[in-house]
Amino acid sequence: MYSEWRSLQLIIQSDRGHMSVLHSYPSNVGKDVANAVVRPLGQGLNSSSATSNESILKTDKEVKWTMEVLCYGLTLPLDGETVKLCVDVYTDWIMALVARRDSIPQPIVKEPNLYVQTILKHLQNLFVPRPDYAHNQISLCMRVLVAVQKLARESVNMSRETWEVLLLFLLQINDTLLAAPTVPGGLAENLADKLIGVLFEVWFLACTRCFPTPPYWKTAREMLANWRHHPAVVEQWSKVICALTSRLLRFTYGPSFPPFKVPDEDAILIPAEMDNDCVAQTWFRVLHMLSNPVDLSNPAIISTTPKFQEQLLSVSGMAQEMMQHPCLKQLPQIFFRAMRGVSCLVDAFLGISRPRSDSAPPTPVNRLNMPQASSTMNTTPPHSRRMRSVTVTKATVKTSSGSTAHPPKVTHQTSTTSPLSSPNQTSSEPRPLPAPTRPKVNSVLNLFGQWLFDAGLVHCRLHNGMNRDGSMTASFIQILLSYKSCITTPAGLDVRRKPSQISTENMVANPLFDANEFPDNYEAGRAEACGTLCRIFCSKKTGEEILPVYLSRFYMVLIQGLQINDYICRPVLASIILNSPALFCSDLKGIDVLVPYFISALETILPDRELSKFKAYVNPTELRRASIHILLSMLPLPHHFGTVKAEVLLEGKFSSEDSSLHDKPVTFLSLKLRLVNVLIGALQTETDPNNTQMILGAMLNIVQDSALLEAIGSQTELSVGDSTHISFKSHSRNSSGISMTSTGSSEATTPDSERPAQALLRDYGCPALHTDTASGLLIRSIHLVTQRLNSQWRQDMSISLAALELLSGLAKVKVSVDSTDRKRAVSSVCSYIVHQCSRPAPFHSRDLHSMIVAAFQCLCVWLTEHPDMLNEKDCLIEVLEIVELGISGSKSKTSDQEVRHKGDKEPNPASMRVKDAAEATLTCIMQLLGAFPSPSGPASPCSLLNEETLIKYSRLTSTSKNHFRYFVLDNSIILAMLEQPLGNDQNPCPSVTVLIRGMSGRHAWTMQLYHQPRGSRASQKAFVPEPHPPPKDDVGIKYNVKHRPFPEEVDKIPFVKADLSIPDLHEIVTDQLEVQHEKLKKLMAKQILYENTLEKISEERLSKTLFPDPVTECIPPPPAQEFQTARLLLSHFGFLSLEALKEPGNSCRPPNLIALDSTLAGFFDDIGYLDLLPTRPFETVFIFYMKPGQKTSQEILKNVESSSNVQSHFLEFLLSLGWPVDVGKHPGWTGHVSTSWLINACNGSEGKEQEEMVAPDDTGGGIFNGEKKALYYADALTEIAFVVPSFMESSTDSSESGLTSQEAETQMDLLPSLLKQTPLTLELFPNHSENLSNSQRLSPTQKSKRLPLGRTVPPLGPETKVIVVWVERFDDIENFPLNDLLPEINTGVETTTNSSTSLRTTTSDKDVPVIFIHPLKTGLFRIKVQGVTGKFSMVIPLVDGMVVSRRALGFLVRQTIINICRRKRLESDSYNPPHVKRKQKIVDIVHKYRNKLLEPEFYTSLFQEVGPKSLNP
Repeated sequence: MYSEWRSLQLIIQSDRGHMSVLHSYPSNVGKDVANAVVRPLGQGLNSSSATSNESILKTDKEVKWTMEVLCYGLTLPLDGETVKLCVDVYTDWIMALVARRDSIPQPIVKEPNLYVQTILKHLQNLFVPRPDYAHNQISLCMRVLVAVQKLARESVNMSRETWEVLLLFLLQINDTLLAAPTVPGGLAENLADKLIGVLFEVWFLACTRCFPTPPYWKTAREMLANWRHHPAVVEQWSKVICALTSRLLRFTYGPSFPPFKVPDEDAILIPAEMDNDCVAQTWFRVLHMLSNPVDLSNPAIISTTPKFQEQLLSVSGMAQEMMQHPCLKQLPQIFFRAMRGVSCLVDAFLGISRPRSDSAPPTPVNRLNMPQASSTMNTTPPHSRRMRSVTVTKATVKTSSGSTAHPPKVTHQTSTTSPLSSPNQTSSEPRPLPAPTRPKVNSVLNLFGQWLFDAGLVHCRLHNGMNRDGSMTASFIQILLSYKSCITTPAGLDVRRKPSQISTENMVANPLFDANEFPDNYEAGRAEACGTLCRIFCSKKTGEEILPVYLSRFYMVLIQGLQINDYICRPVLASIILNSPALFCSDLKGIDVLVPYFISALETILPDRELSKFKAYVNPTELRRASIHILLSMLPLPHHFGTVKAEVLLEGKFSSEDSSLHDKPVTFLSLKLRLVNVLIGALQTETDPNNTQMILGAMLNIVQDSALLEAIGSQTELSVGDSTHISFKSHSRNSSGISMTSTGSSEATTPDSERPAQALLRDYGCPALHTDTASGLLIRSIHLVTQRLNSQWRQDMSISLAALELLSGLAKVKVSVDSTDRKRAVSSVCSYIVHQCSRPAPFHSRDLHSMIVAAFQCLCVWLTEHPDMLNEKDCLIEVLEIVELGISGSKSKTSDQEVRHKGDKEPNPASMRVKDAAEATLTCIMQLLGAFPSPSGPASPCSLLNEETLIKYSRLTSTSKNHFRYFVLDNSIILAMLEQPLGNDQNPCPSVTVLIRGMSGRHAWTMQLYHQPRGSRASQKAFVPEPHPPPKDDVGIKYNVKHRPFPEEVDKIPFVKADLSIPDLHEIVTDQLEVQHEKLKKLMAKQILYENTLEKISEERLSKTLFPDPVTECIPPPPAQEFQTARLLLSHFGFLSLEALKEPGNSCRPPNLIALDSTLAGFFDDIGYLDLLPTRPFETVFIFYMKPGQKTSQEILKNVESSSNVQSHFLEFLLSLGWPVDVGKHPGWTGHVSTSWLINACNGSEGKEQEEMVAPDDTGGGIFNGEKKALYYADALTEIAFVVPSFMESSTDSSESGLTSQEAETQMDLLPSLLKQTPLTLELFPNHSENLSNSQRLSPTQKSKRLPLGRTVPPLGPETKVIVVWVERFDDIENFPLNDLLPEINTGVETTTNSSTSLRTTTSDKDVPVIFIHPLKTGLFRIKVQGVTGKFSMVIPLVDGMVVSRRALGFLVRQTIINICRRKRLESDSYNPPHVKRKQKIVDIVHKYRNKLLEPEFYTSLFQEVGPKSLNP
């Protein structure tokens, strides 16, 4: 920079301006003269009277002669007052440039600049160290420095010459005191901070008022390089360069750039009047004033300054002895402080800072703390703090009075933030993102790259032949070749140190420098440089190009810093890990070459539970968190790159193993097992809740990705032998997965450093080797999570929720596993519920009950995804016992013998929320298992029929709903019974159509009464009774027998007197009686003849008549056509008993059977209101597409109009979330209440028009804006509408887009086959019914989505909606206009009102979770999640910083959305599950419309017809 300018050092050294004429005389002469002359001057200054205060010097000659004496007086010993009086006089006289005083001689007043220049040269004598009275000299020097400081601040008449003399004076006195080796407790050590501080302050004042010429800058740079062994020099340089940077950024990047705040005491060092151009010029020159700060890591360079060499010659010592001077022991700390200063500057330019709540400066990302040094190397103690600060604060220098072996201890307080009280404490605050307007990586590296790259390789054992080119033009291939040569050559020396200057043998020979301790002292500065480089490269913008030479040198630094085989440098390793969470998310070219090294580092950190050897440098929790972030970003790489070979991996180049194996290329797929082992090992040892949740999210990611990869059959299978060889033999780091640390390690193996594979083999045995398959991963994940869920995690709410979410996600992974593993998951959830419910009462809280509710929800997911599990008796019993426990508070079967029946128990659930969750589980078991999707499809678990539809297909001429009878069963089920058979039913049997409205929804059933089994009904004929058999008259012989009234034996009995007491007829007949008797005989004979004739005629007629006689034959009556089927049904189910109609005596509950009066006003409105209550939670997701540089909502909304505006992966992502549905026909949730859950609003003509609409061939996803089309996903437990808002024109009659039939067919292929249902029918047997699939409902025609007239929507809150944003450029996340887009995410739930309840929610940007998806050049996707706040802050599986594959993106996003909304509902105090809302509404309907009839009146009403004709006016 100043190569063409001369330095002023020779001029300074040859200047004799500080010499007096008295120096030519003997010392006693000068002393006597000085004592005699100075005393009157000093007494005059100290006099209080105005007359005596006037100067006694009047002429120019007198003043000059007196100044010669004063100049000599400043060189005298400090045993008297002469030197003090000289200082008093001169500090008074130099104020002539500030203000006129009477004590100042008139010649000085007239020409102050000339005299002040001479005085400054004379004052140099004061700063020459004296052997005695050091305290007096310190105070006098301080007085002079304060006076000079005041002079520079307040003087307005200083000429350029005076400024230059002042600057040279300050440089000279600093060089006099600071250039020599430091003496403990000496003058230099005490004055260093003030000296360098005044120099910088005066220098900045000179820059403002009289900018120094290049020779002065060059001189300052050369002289400052000689003072760097003083901590105060680097400390003050860091302060002033940070203050200058703060001013520079303010006008360079504008007010929108994050401010770089420095303490006020540092900010005032930069004059306010310094203009922007001056600030820029000064900043660059001051930045390089310290020369190369990396020189501080090399004692050979620091000890070759002239003053060091001068002292060396004076003691006739060796060069090595001077390098071991005690003052050089502080170089590690000074080097660290210099690197910390450079790091602060880098962070300032990157804008990595975040405002704090208090007035303290911002706190940026993690930094290492200074290591705890040994007794021989006394450095700064560690600070257990989480975040480092950009702030540079003043250092406190304490002087040590010990021996030379213990140099002064320097304590640096680099942050005004309060440190953590213990290393185990941590915070979940997100890492600050770099500023969007930050400079490019190349620009930052052009400024600081050479320093940082050199510092990152300090004391690395590189090969001699590999020299670091100062111009940074070495190619990465050269570096690789050099590393390859390291296999056969011994490790060389540090390339910056010449072999003649320092060597390992020399360090070992000297007792002051231990061979193991010496390099460690510079680890802190090296670690700071490595961390800073990582932050720089992680700040790469999307699409930004970085020079290959920078990338190659950066990878070199990382390769060295991540070494674990030969020697583990823990501060450097920790710094790299802490500052590289986004390294694999930044699209750096060739970054994947470092994957094995990072895996090896993670294998060292994550399985170590205590990290005791890292605690001295960093918070272990933060280190583990950063390691997990890196692991999350590397997990998809093996599957993504598969069998791609990394040809340039440097694996094993630093070990002594056979190089033939190391040269074999490694496939990314072979690294999968190591990554999985690290992941599982991390989960086994992790104790921090946030870290654990991140690992759980990663587990679902890798399991789902493996399952999808195997499902599409694109995975290249490796044989067992090959995979074992590649994974465990070919690379030293691979072998570390099972073996202990490498042979070359300098530390002993401890249990804390066990590898993950060891722990897994110990815990699970052989199955640990099968995690390369999806089923093996799934089984291992289930085993590990279930084991810890019921042990370590069950007390922690956040981990429990995440573990349950992971189990729910694993239930949905389509991998065939053994039923015992599925049962293990269900059983563990049941055990978890039992444990939580059985905790003592003081532990029961809302949070505990939320955990139980989440467990029941997880149980429902497993049961609905695997309904066949309940076919096993033991699993069914266990699940039902848990349901019973949740509903009643205890199990009926507490032991093998004791059983308490339900009626004998008093219900005492843990809470109503737990009871509701258990009831929902029971409903799921009884209603959904094996019955989803319903005949209506997955969009509606309920029937799509209601009274209006059914009445149209009945035989009634009237379409009034009053033909239905309404009853309520058990106060929870409403029955709507239509006793008329439907029009297509020809069977004359009792038939009733029932609409069942319960807690689980609305279901339609047609019931028929048959006295035969259903199986025989298909071939059955009309009933015909059997005829009588024909008579057979010819059977046997017919005899003519005259029957006697009495047997013949009667005549043989002799008469007795009694028998003769009744006389015979002839004995008593008289003539008169005789006549009458004869007359009677004739009549009898005539009657006998007549009867015989009739009998004969009858026999003749009978013989001519066929059998059977149609006149006399019994004929069965015709089948009845009218039935009181409602009465029959209720009777057959036992609801018409007198007990069912009576109200319980000791309860407020109504009877088991209640009739409802449908004629009351408002009845059908309330029934419709009940039908609108959803039966499962519904979520809404709004998806936006953000192109680079966009900031307005209009620009974002217009992106989805055409596919040319969006990436192809975006459209693929949309269709992976759900399937397209037509809003006009869709019976489920559509994203807005005005178009959701509508049935029977169809209009044939409009529906036809909707079908005929032609969609544009080109769409960017805007077709799914919720007007005509939307994306939809539903399972048995939830439904989600995905809406892509688009820009809507002002005209309301513009045509809207729809899908072509071909596109619709193509997209419907995305649906699982089980979701493609047969058309809905009204009969139990579809072959006997009409096809009603063409029936469609009216779609909304208004874009404003207003509710149809007369339709009341119930309150559906709390609202759960999520925003998903596809960002092409990651830096645009901070510019996403969320507030402007809030009107576009209206679902209508916010303004739904009820007659008695009004639910209005005000949505803010902080309440809406946002998931940002950024596509990387590799084809993977980077995730950022924001807006999820509260105690349920972290939701899995997607966590901030994760990288996912194309295959798993849709599933993971959808699962995250489901979990976010579930946690929101758990957190909400006002949320009630759907079945509870429906139950409450049913109770309300019973209360309002109950028909309170007496029992006789009720029974009578069952025999009466219902309908308009039977209604009373």
